[in-house]
Amino acid sequence: MTQPRDRAPYSAIVDRPPLPALPGGNRIVFWTIVNVEVWDITRPMPRMLLMPPQGQVRFPDVGNWAWHEYGNRVGFWRFFELYERLGIKPSLSINARVCIDYPRIVEATAKAGWEMVGHSYDQQPMHVEHDPEAMVQRSLDTLEKHTGQRPIGWLSPGFGELFNTPDVLAGAGLKYTCEWPYDDEPTRISTKHGPLVTLPYPIETQDVTTLAVQTQEAPYFERKCIDAFDRLYEESAKRPKIFAVAIHPYAAGQPHAMKYLEKIYEHAAKFKGVVHLNGLEIYDWYSKNADKFVGPK
Repeated sequence: MTQPRDRAPYSAIVDRPPLPALPGGNRIVFWTIVNVEVWDITRPMPRMLLMPPQGQVRFPDVGNWAWHEYGNRVGFWRFFELYERLGIKPSLSINARVCIDYPRIVEATAKAGWEMVGHSYDQQPMHVEHDPEAMVQRSLDTLEKHTGQRPIGWLSPGFGELFNTPDVLAGAGLKYTCEWPYDDEPTRISTKHGPLVTLPYPIETQDVTTLAVQTQEAPYFERKCIDAFDRLYEESAKRPKIFAVAIHPYAAGQPHAMKYLEKIYEHAAKFKGVVHLNGLEIYDWYSKNADKFVGPK
C-alpha cells in the first residue's frame, strides 16, 4: 500500500529554486474551475442543503436533487455568460454522464473552447466504484466522443482517492490531478507509470466549502477569495503564483451569490500581471520547465 508521503517527499517552498516566468511575463495565474455534476435521484444525494425532518433521510430526495438540477438548468448559464463576457476559457470539471443527461452544457462549453477535466462518470465517490479503472476509461472515452477532447486532468468527486488512484490515473494516460491540494505550485508525485503532476486546486477558495459546508453568506466567499488573491499577488513579486477558484452552478450560480463571484474577477482585473489560464495551459507552462518543479522524476 503506497501512502501519499511515499509518493511525494516533503518540500519546503522556501528551499526551492526560482520558478520559470509565466507566459507573457505575468506574475500570477487566475485559474477558474467550474464543476458540473449528475446527481442520480436513485442514490443518496452527494450533498444536502435541505436537512430532512427528524434527521430521517428519505428516498427519493427530490428537494436536494432539485437544488443541483437548478444549477444545471439556470446557474450554469450565469457562469457561461460571465466567462463569455470576460473572454475566459475555464476548466470544466465534468461528470462524463453530463454528456448524456445535459448535452446542451457540453455543446456550449466544447464550442467555446473550455478545457475538459475528468470528474468521474457520475457524482459518487471512487470508494464505491466496483471497477475504478474501467470507470476512468469510460469517463475519458465518453468525454472524448462528445467533446472531441480527451482530458489530461482529473478530479475525483469530493477529492475521493483510494491509495492506488494515482497509479490508475497515470495508467489511463492522464497528466495531472487536482486531488492533491497540498501546495501552491505544480509538483510531481510518483506512480507505477511514472510521475503524475499535481495542480493546486483549491479547498478554501471554492464555493461548496464556503457556502454549503461552512454555510457562510455569499459576501464572505467574495472576501475570502479576494483576501487569498491579494496575499498571493503580493507574494508573486518574488515567485509566480497560482490563484484558483472552484465553483458549482448550484452554489455560486444562485441569484443571491452571483454578483459576489463577479466581484472577485472585477477585483483581479485592477492588477497588472494577471493571466487567466486553465489547467491545460498551466500544465503546458509546467511541462516546458519541468526540471524547475519539485517531485520525483
